[in-house]
Amino acid sequence: MATNNYNTVSLIRKKRDGEALGQQEITYLIEQYTNDLLPDYQMSAFLMAAFLKGLNDGEASSLTHAMLHSGKVLDLSHIPGKKVDKHSTGGVGDKLSLILAPIVASYGIPVPMISGRGLGHTGGTLDKLESITGFTVDMSLDRYEQILSKCGMVMAGQTEEVAPADKRLYALRDVTATVESIPLIASSIMSKKLAEGIDALVLDVKFGSGAFMEAEEDAQKLAETLVAIGEDFGKETIAYLTNMNQPLGYKIGNWLEVEEAMEALQGQGPQDVMEVTHWLAGTMIMQGDKAETVQQGIEMSKEAVANGQAFEKWLGLTKEQGGDPAILRDLNLYPDPKHSFTFKAPSSGYVSAIDAYKTGLASLELGAGRKKKEDAVDPVAGLELHHKVGDKVSEGDILVTGYTSKEAFIDASQKELKDAFTIESKKPDPIKMVTHRVDRGGLHPIG
Repeated sequence: MATNNYNTVSLIRKKRDGEALGQQEITYLIEQYTNDLLPDYQMSAFLMAAFLKGLNDGEASSLTHAMLHSGKVLDLSHIPGKKVDKHSTGGVGDKLSLILAPIVASYGIPVPMISGRGLGHTGGTLDKLESITGFTVDMSLDRYEQILSKCGMVMAGQTEEVAPADKRLYALRDVTATVESIPLIASSIMSKKLAEGIDALVLDVKFGSGAFMEAEEDAQKLAETLVAIGEDFGKETIAYLTNMNQPLGYKIGNWLEVEEAMEALQGQGPQDVMEVTHWLAGTMIMQGDKAETVQQGIEMSKEAVANGQAFEKWLGLTKEQGGDPAILRDLNLYPDPKHSFTFKAPSSGYVSAIDAYKTGLASLELGAGRKKKEDAVDPVAGLELHHKVGDKVSEGDILVTGYTSKEAFIDASQKELKDAFTIESKKPDPIKMVTHRVDRGGLHPIG
């Protein structure tokens, strides 16, 4: 607890004038707000000052520390092995957690994963998991540890005990136009991840049309800030910059992405999905001390898919968390969506671009995501792409099949798709999926 008492107005003024706040000053603000002793309007003023004037690395670390310790920090030291997790900054078609977690856990590396829900054009891991019949993500921290001990992995939602200050601050940032701040984003992400009791962390920081950080330079800065915070807390933290200029894989939606993840775990994953998955999983395997290098970890990641051990690990977790493994073994057992439609190529040529943001919105319009936090999600809604960037198509070829439970949603989805595809006469250059690695030594180009 902060022992000092400060004048809140003076702290707001100090930040407004561009001065740096010390750890005790930041801790005081967060504690006062969490304990309902500081009103929303003063915290909003502080957030706007921080948004406009920025926070240095020390302030970002102090803010992370204050939010982390506003709730319970899990101690998983009684569970053998280095605990390693992965976090993605969010993208369209990003189902990688469902693939890489069982890969890594199959080598005896505990993967404690607290995930989030989708909001806006990007999907959430929890919504995907809940599309699996019976799968439960809401649990106590005791149950969370129990599943991790038994299965070597767990996938759960954030409880009220984990970083409650972050939950309150994010809700406030959402309504005060202070979301798009790199240090505020980084502190929010890391306070939740560090609360899981991890020893190491891999970060998938996306850039491009479907990413939260559209410019690669902004994604790089976010990655550097995240890594600096992680290392400051004594956790080995490695980030990769990955391309989100088209959707990841061919399927966008909740159950659709579960389908593609299960196909991936059985050796049928799309090339772009598996390339990023193996980079992240290989790094986690190295961090878990099961491989000497990332490259060795990548080969082990591929082997866990090829020999079926990762898929069996996933089936075991599904059963433990109340899901039905039978529908994952036979995807045809899942109920079909009530309505579908096709979107066709307006001309012949090469697909030169797919706007991931617009495809995400098209999926959202079908019911796959939320426009408001309280909206229900349709598990079967979404899009299946039949062509990706670089493919040659003829006029009238089906580019996308859409699925939904509500026919009235189809028109709005089709409107978003009209501007999502660019078709040109010249074949485009291939998209490089993983461009850079960021670690304690700085930024390193890949390939």
